[in-house]
Amino acid sequence: MECGDSFKGRIDKKFCSDYCRNAFNNRLNKDGKNLIRNINNRLRKNWRILEELNVHQKTKISKSKLLEKGFDFTYFTSIYVTKAEAVYYYVYDQGYLPLENDSYLLVKKSS
Repeated sequence: MECGDSFKGRIDKKFCSDYCRNAFNNRLNKDGKNLIRNINNRLRKNWRILEELNVHQKTKISKSKLLEKGFDFTYFTSIYVTKAEAVYYYVYDQGYLPLENDSYLLVKKSS
């Protein structure tokens, strides 16, 4: 289906090699993959920054420190709203709560 070469094997075999199978699927999924790959990379970077800065499972930090590390507030995986209406933003298990004076409380979800 990719290179057009003939091959032997099972009757339902579609590709001559793993290389051709991977090339075919990569080409087929190319359009959506770049967007998804870029978002996943951004989420991964945000998670690493939060993990690096939140060594005590609860840390207060300035917005400028997060931005200095390259944190992007646009990307997060979930939101948690407490009964007191505090809004926590999570990147997987690492989260942050906006506080006054451009400060943030970094937290980690307990498993």
